[in-house]
Amino acid sequence: MSPELTLRPATPDDVSVLFHLIQALAEYEKLTHAVTGSAEALEEHLFSAQPYVEAIIAEVQGKAAGFALFFHNYSTFLTQPGIYLEDLFVLPEYRRKGIGKALIKYLAQLAVERGCGRLEWSVLDWNEPAIAFYNRMGASILPDWRICRVSGDAIASIANTEVLEF
Repeated sequence: MSPELTLRPATPDDVSVLFHLIQALAEYEKLTHAVTGSAEALEEHLFSAQPYVEAIIAEVQGKAAGFALFFHNYSTFLTQPGIYLEDLFVLPEYRRKGIGKALIKYLAQLAVERGCGRLEWSVLDWNEPAIAFYNRMGASILPDWRICRVSGDAIASIANTEVLEF
């Protein structure tokens, strides 16, 4: 890691910068319409008494260059916790300088420290640069798995569905 690059856990002072990076990620993925949250909600989910997520900030010469946002999951087959990387993003002007690799390495070290059996994430099928990067890092792209998602009104609909007894 370059002496110019610093990786560190996010603090409450980083929330606005982190939210800006999330918006930049959404723009890169052509998903700006999907960003409906707020910096305030992000701050609560990162730093409340019961945080849901953690974040790592990558800085180059003190300026935010990227981030990784993650949380713990659990493998029933391994009976071990894991780390799920929700988002990893490096601003375009900082790419190809080892920052993404440093963020993945940081998370892998954290997974080892925490006794995790897995470090995993998803990647969009059209994002060939990211897929190639993850392959170079030694990740396996699992072809047999698909993401299932229920969001918005569909969650309430399922929650209110009558369960039929057999």
